[in-house]
Amino acid sequence: MNFKNNMEYAKKLDAEDSLNMYRDKFYIPKDKNGNECIYLCGNSLGLQPKSTREYIEQIFKDWQLLGVDGHFNAKNPWISYHEILSDKMARIVGAKSNEVVVMNSLTVNLHLMMVSFYRPTQQRNKIVIEANAFPSDQYAVKSQIEFHGYDIDESLIELIPRKGESIIRTEDILNLLEKEGERIALVMIGGLNYFTGQLFDMQSITELSHKKGCIVGFDLAHAAGNIPLQLHDWKVDFAVWCTYKYLNSGPGGIAGCFVHEKHKHDKSLPRFTGWWGHDKESRFLMDDKFIPIPGVEGWQLSNAPILSLAALHASLDIFDLVGMDRLQAKARNLTSYLEYLIKEIQNDLIHIITPSNKYERGSQLSIRVFSYNKLLFKAISKKGVIIDWREPDVIRVSPVPLYNSYTDVYRFVEILKECLNLNESNHDIL
Repeated sequence: MNFKNNMEYAKKLDAEDSLNMYRDKFYIPKDKNGNECIYLCGNSLGLQPKSTREYIEQIFKDWQLLGVDGHFNAKNPWISYHEILSDKMARIVGAKSNEVVVMNSLTVNLHLMMVSFYRPTQQRNKIVIEANAFPSDQYAVKSQIEFHGYDIDESLIELIPRKGESIIRTEDILNLLEKEGERIALVMIGGLNYFTGQLFDMQSITELSHKKGCIVGFDLAHAAGNIPLQLHDWKVDFAVWCTYKYLNSGPGGIAGCFVHEKHKHDKSLPRFTGWWGHDKESRFLMDDKFIPIPGVEGWQLSNAPILSLAALHASLDIFDLVGMDRLQAKARNLTSYLEYLIKEIQNDLIHIITPSNKYERGSQLSIRVFSYNKLLFKAISKKGVIIDWREPDVIRVSPVPLYNSYTDVYRFVEILKECLNLNESNHDIL
């Protein structure tokens, strides 16, 4: 697409945008003067849908009027509330309903999955992860290795970019799997890396890993609700994700979990158990012998936090209205427009470390500005822009198709240029 670098063109794209109306379904933060901020931080926390309060207040109303009977007689009975979300979430991650459940938090779910799917032996005990994976994933993986009595230095394989590069080449991942596959127990990487914004070729990684006898899991915290996923068709063993980023469930919102149906009846899998994963027909007989629900629901521990489910419900209903295909079409165009505008600055100090190929990224560009420090980020923030800084030197910018506009993107880049020029002669002190 032949973009243009002016406000009139950005407004024209907004006028032609069939998803532009959905911006009004979200609350946009305002500055101290009451003006809308330029919010480009949906990769850290998605904005609140205006309908969220209604969904949560329905729970309060049912609780007020029904008490404990709300479990069975609420507008959406609490005992099965999570099942409504399983259907909706399955459409977002490309799964069957019995392969998806919303429960717990991301790292809790990751540990539960590794209890079942990381089963190291002397011959096969290694875990593959990105060197710059989100720290919580690193902590979880390393603790599991140590829990099983293995040495982290021996059993952890970290994927790193080639010298002088920022992203990890797919060919290097596949070459590693070819070489080390027979000693790898688990491939557990972020489907989309939080720092660089790189989208990994999950299908190819899964196919080769399985040929080598490895189990495959993905952390989809920055992928769910952001990029197209086909977890069932790719035959991924398990996946986990949070829902407070692109899925707009609110701070600390409930997380999601996927287990492929091929594991549905595998009773040999070890697991940590709780009563909400017990067979639904006999759950309330209070027997002390655990009978797992077939499928991912069998990994549930406790009854669901309904208020958190209600907040997520509000957002998923919007996703159902729009559909991932339409969202993805705008996301790719919006992020490409941002990339175009940044490159138009023509400043050798600016380097986008996110892949330029639109099929190898989501709604995020990670920008490294050489010789500038965090004061650049602070200067941009003072001008009403909400973005994200990651140490040591990266600004993450995330234009979300549900509520961001082309005008947002254009205004951000104009502010970036202003801040870059604040002290061109001595930018180290900016």
